[in-house]
Amino acid sequence: MIENDQPFMPAIFPYLISTLDQYYGIDQPIEQELATKREHFYTTKIPNKKLKILITTFWEYPLIGGLQKYINTLKIGLENLGHSVDVIALNSFSPEEMKKLRNHFSEEFKQFFLNRYGSFNEKILHNISKLSSYYMMLKNFDLSQYDIIHAQDRYTANVLGMLNQSFQKPLLFTPHGFMTQNRLKFNLMEEGSVEQNYFWAIDSHAIKNANQVIVLCDIFRPILGNLGAADNKITTVHTGIDFGVGNFQKKSRNKTVITCIARLRPRKGHKYLFEALALIKDKLKNVEVRIVGDGEMRKDLEKQVKQLRLKNITFLGSRNDIPKLLSESDIFVLPTTSDTLPLSIIEAMFSNQAILTTNCGGIPEIIEDNYSGIIVEPANYKQLADKLLLLLQKKSLREELAQNAYAYAQRHLTVNKMVRKIEEVYQSLL
Repeated sequence: MIENDQPFMPAIFPYLISTLDQYYGIDQPIEQELATKREHFYTTKIPNKKLKILITTFWEYPLIGGLQKYINTLKIGLENLGHSVDVIALNSFSPEEMKKLRNHFSEEFKQFFLNRYGSFNEKILHNISKLSSYYMMLKNFDLSQYDIIHAQDRYTANVLGMLNQSFQKPLLFTPHGFMTQNRLKFNLMEEGSVEQNYFWAIDSHAIKNANQVIVLCDIFRPILGNLGAADNKITTVHTGIDFGVGNFQKKSRNKTVITCIARLRPRKGHKYLFEALALIKDKLKNVEVRIVGDGEMRKDLEKQVKQLRLKNITFLGSRNDIPKLLSESDIFVLPTTSDTLPLSIIEAMFSNQAILTTNCGGIPEIIEDNYSGIIVEPANYKQLADKLLLLLQKKSLREELAQNAYAYAQRHLTVNKMVRKIEEVYQSLL
């Protein structure tokens, strides 16, 4: 806990307070006012002892999820190349201490906002309290021992950007989502609101703090460009995986298996898949549809299946035997309406089956339409139905698409390929 009898004045993330000052029309700049106050937050620089890499995330690690899987793959791949890698996450520190810090900062910032602006925003209060708590825990950590720091989200890029002022280590940032832009796109945030201004400052300073931004696909480039990133500051490295599907052999059977692997959430587009299947349900004899994954939409989707009178759909829930399930599949479908570079598509590419998906995010960067898969427009269930029927009727087409996808994955989407490219970026900054 921080003990201080003086009036609270936030000494870290001054640019976020400046952003709020501009929104609320506060004329007195705070940056210079906080310049001297910030000094005591920084630790003394210690000479490097050995080559080490620090990967940071604002979310829990380890945990089931695409981000956590990416971090684990990157860590193991770098260690296999002889590097020493540490991962620090929000749950790396004492939960009790973190809770005390969050409560402390929440009260302090709440009073500060009320005194300065006459009001406070709950989401901003929650975020800046959490950021400050993470900062306080990390500031006592010896960052000088690392040669490279790689932030895996915009929040740790802000925290490390502040801490790194006294160390000047090469700092990299990899966004795994479209950040504030996506929240505006899906009406989860109001255009011109204080939230947009605040989180836009988070985004832009994540870019500003990074020596290099490594993105999962090129679709990030215009978004990051709007935030001030020069194109030569951005490196695209597609996700690579080590997928053990080779241990399973496809069995000859009388039915065709369609598999969809995704969390059951609105943006994954399951409802469009079911609407498509309803249009061709009289052509689905000897077809099994497997829905793999769980989530908040499960009850609604099960209800939709019942209403559409679809008899051949099975909800398998969350599974830990994805390679086996994909080895038994003939067609992989991902009807997503918003995505970056879905890991499930890359897994399907390694599993020798035809892929049917949508024109979203970085998907067209790894799936070439009518060559290594088939791409339809998001939310277009009629187009989805037509292409699905085509794949069901033409086994030769399925096999050709599958072979081309597998060949591309072997050349470009292995762990070794990904890690080697990221290592090159690290070396270029040393």
